[in-house]
Amino acid sequence: MNKNEQQYLDFAKHVMETGHFKDDRTKTGTKSIFGYQMRFDLTENFPILTTKRVPFKLIKSELLWFLKGDTNIQYLLKYNNHIWDEWAFESYVKSADYTGPDMTDFGLRSQEDAEFAESYQAEKKKFTDQILEDDDFAAKYGNLGDVYGKQWRKWQTREGGFIDQIKDVIAQIKSNPNSRRLIVSAWNPEDVPSMALPPCHTMFQFYVREGKLSCQLYQRSGDIFLGVPFNIASYALLTHLIAYETGLEVGEFVHTFGDAHIYQNHFDQIETQLSRTPNEGPQLELDLNGKSIFDVEVEDIKLKGYEPQGAIKAPVAV
Repeated sequence: MNKNEQQYLDFAKHVMETGHFKDDRTKTGTKSIFGYQMRFDLTENFPILTTKRVPFKLIKSELLWFLKGDTNIQYLLKYNNHIWDEWAFESYVKSADYTGPDMTDFGLRSQEDAEFAESYQAEKKKFTDQILEDDDFAAKYGNLGDVYGKQWRKWQTREGGFIDQIKDVIAQIKSNPNSRRLIVSAWNPEDVPSMALPPCHTMFQFYVREGKLSCQLYQRSGDIFLGVPFNIASYALLTHLIAYETGLEVGEFVHTFGDAHIYQNHFDQIETQLSRTPNEGPQLELDLNGKSIFDVEVEDIKLKGYEPQGAIKAPVAV
């Protein structure tokens, strides 16, 4: 039995059965609960879902993007990673430079109107192609504001300096592994208004015991069907990388939620997933050859034995 994945399925089932209906920013509507926790044993397997295909290459490139301190989608697009496109595109279509068709309420309309959805996708592709090809355009419209990478690697202080939280926490783990202050925060209240999307995974903390590194994430808002599977795999990978950098083994990834929700237009997809039995989980292989985690490339990170069931498509609520 894949105990790690069963935790996620139990979580989704719990929200479907006990969650209450709640309106949300995207106007989609959700079933929601407040407060939940899962614990994943990273010594058992790598906790990526097998009851549907989760694209690990996107998780790898996004996490390395965070670790580089990058906030521009151009890096992601070079790896064919489009998971942040909508937020940059939304900013562009609201600008004076955009001259294409009206994209008012584009996120919701594209789900309901097939003709509009086709136009939306065509305009978005032109936008992402230009981000890749035109560095000046990318500098102006590819940047998402002071999102995760900026807060992790270059948190600005009131004196005008910067704090590299990732390098600092690595140094603390090495020098004082019993510290209760092994914390990285992405939630910077001053910068939230300038972010394309305020951080959903807001703070994480490391814990060292008997030579093993564990990580706990507090996530203020969790899209259980689309977002949470990415978050689980991403922070499990982060724990492995920080453990490698600090000379430790991995322990647990603990995932704690504030508002955990399933969007109404994901209900059928969740039921399909809950009807499936998990396969055996894969193992993570890091082929780093002494590299620092800040020099890791996407190709250095692999999964062995990942055999997921079919993909289950669902719209993103923007």
